[in-house]
Amino acid sequence: MAKFVIGDIHSGLKALEQVLERAGIQEDDHLIFLGDYVDGWSDAYETIEFLIALDKKYRCTFLRGNHDELCREWMVTRKENPQWLAHGGVATRDSYLKAGESKWEHHLAFYESLLNNFRDENNRLYLHAGFTNLKGVEHEYFEQLFYWDRTLWELAKALNPILTPEDAAFPKRLVHYNEIFIGHTPLSKTGNVTPQKKANVWNMDTGAAFRGALTIMNVDTKEYWQSDAVYTLYPGENGRN
Repeated sequence: MAKFVIGDIHSGLKALEQVLERAGIQEDDHLIFLGDYVDGWSDAYETIEFLIALDKKYRCTFLRGNHDELCREWMVTRKENPQWLAHGGVATRDSYLKAGESKWEHHLAFYESLLNNFRDENNRLYLHAGFTNLKGVEHEYFEQLFYWDRTLWELAKALNPILTPEDAAFPKRLVHYNEIFIGHTPLSKTGNVTPQKKANVWNMDTGAAFRGALTIMNVDTKEYWQSDAVYTLYPGENGRN
């Protein structure tokens, strides 16, 4: 059994199908999705349908992304948040309206079931964005930070690379976990890029919503596979570009 982590999809179902095939996923593998399943390309409804079906065949762990929460809020309230619409929500709204509201119920159940964070048996933490509490995720005061925070990645990038968790200057919130896997902050919006590690934090958002690829990584070996640049799979669409 292998464990794989998948970065931000942003409705790029065609890219998701590519990376699962290229990674050679087996039925006993564990797939950990870091959130932001929608908002970007035109396959929002179809992407969630695919993930729901995938969960019946594989062991899947689905984390909550900020775009998933924005979509859920719209589906429940029908209020069109201008921030959401400006950052990929239009394509998601149109996809769901095309599918018809009679088909939304099991998608709402999917969004509501998403986890804010997940910790595996090797003390690796997975979450969409970050956290701020020095004692770790169990002590976080505001759960929205799990899918909105950007300071965790900024902290990891700014850290002196010679520091280790044993050093007094190593940030307290990072010492609780062997590794942390996040998405949320795209590593590039203009072209292909690979996953990056800073301190003990891996950023898996390789810009699938923009002009980058979707990435899947084996968390043990760090071997990774990428889709074609997602925009080439959706000609005539803008995604979040």
